[in-house]
Amino acid sequence: MAKTANISLRIEPEIKKQSEQVFSRLGISVTDAINVFLHASIMEGGFPFQPRQPRYNHETLQAMQEAKDIMNGKVNAKRYKSLNALIEDIDAEESDA
Repeated sequence: MAKTANISLRIEPEIKKQSEQVFSRLGISVTDAINVFLHASIMEGGFPFQPRQPRYNHETLQAMQEAKDIMNGKVNAKRYKSLNALIEDIDAEESDA
């Protein structure tokens, strides 16, 4: 079967570079890898892997929840009158840790 169809897609330049490096080590092009993915998707009737949400560590989950709480008005965000006040607060937190 001859290849006659084209697909155009946009990706981040760094992702393109990294994927080219990965697949070149396997001896295939990104185009070949996409073809493998599409063939496997057809055979599986969907994704050829289980899509999952990323797992975050406890500290990251806490930071994400804090950001949501600030956005929803549940928590008041710290405010500073100057950059120096912010830097002093950060320095104080680091010395307490």
